[in-house]
Amino acid sequence: MKMLLSLVVLLSIFLLISSAPPTCYSRILSLSKEIMASFKNLQNTEPVDPCVEMLPKLYLDIHNYCVLTKLRNFVAYPACQRVPQVSALKEKIRSLYTIMISFCRRDLVFLTDDCDALEIPIRSPTDPSVIQS
Repeated sequence: MKMLLSLVVLLSIFLLISSAPPTCYSRILSLSKEIMASFKNLQNTEPVDPCVEMLPKLYLDIHNYCVLTKLRNFVAYPACQRVPQVSALKEKIRSLYTIMISFCRRDLVFLTDDCDALEIPIRSPTDPSVIQS
């Protein structure tokens, strides 16, 4: 009986923990990961539309203050209006920007403002120090 009672208590605690509402930080983090995955998927799908190749590079670090400028610039980029995947990506980016500057503005802590850190290094197959994406 004690074992059954402890099992019920353990399962109740697990359900309580897993059903907690998302915080601003967790929502921003998950949305930024979703955006990065969508962007990578957009670039890797064949055939790549020529305008997709011209899109600004997108690397998001929500702890870097410069990410706000990066998001704003990506949404304002005029190309690719006819590609539905790009429009959907821009809508996600717009949502992330809105969440960051309005709903979660007081909860965010930026650890750096190094804008160069948000630039993706150029791929070089001979240079092992360059991160391959």
